[in-house]
Amino acid sequence: MHDNLRKTAIITGGNKGIGFEITKKYLKENYNVFVGARTNINYKGINSKNLYFLKIDAEKYAPHLKLAKYAIFKTKRLDVYINNVGLSEWSPLHKIDGKFIDKMIDSNLKSVIWGAKAAYVSGKKNFSIINISSLAGKRGSVNNSIYCATKFGVNGLTQSLAKELGNKNIRVNAICPVLIKTSGLVKALKNKYSPSSKNINFFLNSFKKNNSALNKLPTSEDVANLCFFLSSEASCSITGQCINLDCGVFPQ
Repeated sequence: MHDNLRKTAIITGGNKGIGFEITKKYLKENYNVFVGARTNINYKGINSKNLYFLKIDAEKYAPHLKLAKYAIFKTKRLDVYINNVGLSEWSPLHKIDGKFIDKMIDSNLKSVIWGAKAAYVSGKKNFSIINISSLAGKRGSVNNSIYCATKFGVNGLTQSLAKELGNKNIRVNAICPVLIKTSGLVKALKNKYSPSSKNINFFLNSFKKNNSALNKLPTSEDVANLCFFLSSEASCSITGQCINLDCGVFPQ
């Protein structure tokens, strides 16, 4: 039985990579945590007392709504809905087809739209929506046009929804990390059209040395910590922001 005095976080894609670090952060902060993803969580080494998992396809609306309703039924509240599902894949223009475009839009943009809608129609007020975007939503890069377009879309959606939902005291923000070494990124970088298909560590180290003001790159834990701040009362005046988490790669 959940303690209804605990706050409730919903995290899509919270089963691995950046999402799993977000899940662990909110568990550590004593939240009720509801994770929606296609595959289950490896529970080894985490306190799963307040953790619930629901298998969903985040590219469709109905599963998001089911997840939101489930969390609210169990805890009677919603404090933060984190749209973390996403897919990175490089492709040059001449190789792009409709299937590739649909795949990227469904994963990176539609999943965020449906999550935000499900959270909103739940009827709850006074909560945060946090969208995990990318620095690629601020600037383009070679062979990355569709990914960048979807992340620009996430940032535009974030800004618009902040204006639309603010009168319900629903804050909407996005986090825009630069390259974070997860299994998903490593897999994407193995693509022959990526910036580094042959020596990923060399690429990441060179990128860090040549682009980062702090001579480092952010971690998944950094994303989790920023999520938690943006969902806390300490950030009660912050909405509609797409915040770079990039160690000074792209100062704005």
